[in-house]
Amino acid sequence: MNSAPKNLRSLADHLAVVLQKHSFSRKQLEQFHAQFLAGGLLRSAPLLTTFLSSCYRSQEPRYALLFMRNLPICIPSLWNSAVRLSLDSGPWPDFVGLYSGMLRDSVLPSKTGLLDFYGKVGDLRCARKMFAEMLQRDVVADNAMVSVLSKHGCVEEARDLFNNMPQWNSASWNSMITCYCKLGDIGSARSMFDANPVKDVVSWNAMIDGYIKADQLLAAQELFVRMGTARNSVTWNTMISGYVQCKEFGKAIATFQEMRLENVKPTEVTMISLLSACAHLGALDMGEWIHDYIRRKRLKIDAVLGNALIDMYSKCGSIEAACDVFNRLPVKNIFCWNSIIAGLGTNGYGEKAIDLFALMLVEGLKPDGVTFVGLLSGCSHSGLVSAGRRYFSEMHDIYGVTPAIEHYGCMIDLLGRAGLLKEAVELVKTMPMKPNAQVWGSLLRACQIHKDTELSKHVVQNLLDLDPRDGGNYVYLSNFYASLSRWDEVNVCRKVMIDRGVHKEPGCSSIELDSIVHEFVAGDSRHLQIMQINLFLDEIAKKLKEHGHESNRALVLHDIEDEEKETAVSYHSERIAVAFGLMSTPPGKTIRVVKNLRTCSDCHSALKIISNVYKREIIVRDRKRFHHFKDGCCSCRDYW
Repeated sequence: MNSAPKNLRSLADHLAVVLQKHSFSRKQLEQFHAQFLAGGLLRSAPLLTTFLSSCYRSQEPRYALLFMRNLPICIPSLWNSAVRLSLDSGPWPDFVGLYSGMLRDSVLPSKTGLLDFYGKVGDLRCARKMFAEMLQRDVVADNAMVSVLSKHGCVEEARDLFNNMPQWNSASWNSMITCYCKLGDIGSARSMFDANPVKDVVSWNAMIDGYIKADQLLAAQELFVRMGTARNSVTWNTMISGYVQCKEFGKAIATFQEMRLENVKPTEVTMISLLSACAHLGALDMGEWIHDYIRRKRLKIDAVLGNALIDMYSKCGSIEAACDVFNRLPVKNIFCWNSIIAGLGTNGYGEKAIDLFALMLVEGLKPDGVTFVGLLSGCSHSGLVSAGRRYFSEMHDIYGVTPAIEHYGCMIDLLGRAGLLKEAVELVKTMPMKPNAQVWGSLLRACQIHKDTELSKHVVQNLLDLDPRDGGNYVYLSNFYASLSRWDEVNVCRKVMIDRGVHKEPGCSSIELDSIVHEFVAGDSRHLQIMQINLFLDEIAKKLKEHGHESNRALVLHDIEDEEKETAVSYHSERIAVAFGLMSTPPGKTIRVVKNLRTCSDCHSALKIISNVYKREIIVRDRKRFHHFKDGCCSCRDYW
């Protein structure tokens, strides 16, 4: 700020530009306030409005109220701007404080502002009463009432008011489009959109958002493309978050890259959506780039953005970076604590998750159901049976959290994996709710680990009764029969699958290189470098044999020759992804792979050896947890 021009108007313009670009701490806002005082700028309504907007963007609404109360002169337009910003941001006590300040300064409040206020706090009766008592109404007041009615789902009343308005502007149409979208009547929303003769960017954005919320992604894409250069940052953010919502994570990242080429400035909302996409894909390089971008642009890392960073790093297997973000957060809410506890648990650091839980209690935060899912899951992944039993008991007795189906699933998983099948079965019997697929699936995995064939048949039958179209259940049963060479039963299972039109979800693994995500399935032939990858897989197979690895042929369901079985196991998707990573990255580079299914025991044994032979850390995130392979060992301690 020392380099700012001396001319007052230039100084005001300079400060306004700075205020628009960044978020600020309370101390920095105080410094701006002091500059206004020293520079004689407290009469510049546009600058002060920009300053108030920055207060709300920086999540400092109380400072905005303090600033307004201490102004040496009354600026009516500034009071109305402050009220509008407060209404858009909440919470309501800040609005009440500003409204009281207006009355003390004898500033008449905007009638439409009060209509908005009543609508947002849910007082539809007062909004209707105020609107009915207005002697003169213009299009702004009519629009405000249409918006209030729309937000409360009073679609017929809103439509009647809209039809009887003497004139319409873009806001009028947009309120009705939003109303229909909110109610899920996407057809009426599109009809209103098409009939709108004054479409603005808000109209397009509202319709795109409506399509996304109705799971009509292709229709949203069509409008997005048609907008062309009319798109603003809200449009891009809506489309990116829509891709994330629809689990099109690769498209979300590609759209962001296109957004950058169009020189559209990303916002905190963009960053949160992108970090979610990176978390699901395990795209650490892109996630790190986003974190660096946030730092370079000095975006404020609040609890929401901080939580997104923690989640991204945790799900990419970079738990040290997740902990670093967590430790640097000035304010941590329950979501941040839950994310780091869950991240530590799934990465195999159950003891550290327990330590963080204890620190959370010291900080005075009350744990919720999500906290205990992360904690119990961490106990399960680390084999901490006694701790798991204790927390499961204490969550209701001490912390007042009633165990839900997810908590029972974690406990059954913990007991089953520890070989306490009898105790796990008893817990299933005493559950106050009907067991779901998660519960039976946890028990079935325990049966696999401890080779309890009879119990497994009972469990699979329950899974089949629960969801007869889940191909994974048939595969579980087939695996047991195959492990015992009971091929007739294997064939019966396969025939039932075919007769019922049930398909097994194919295994798919992904790896990110140079911000590009490569996906592989077992026996893949689509990748441009598949011939080189297969040759490298053959080299890996030779080294595995040299180090005494014997393929677990029982994992192959068909009654085929042993040599063919060994080849089938060797081409599982995670091995293809790891091979591609090894041949495409420099020595010493960590390999990170994400798999949609649970990794098999044969690949798990192979990857331990590969990590030692090639002197690489290999991190695999499967459907259940993380496996950090290093120097021939795995972080799960062969307990998964």
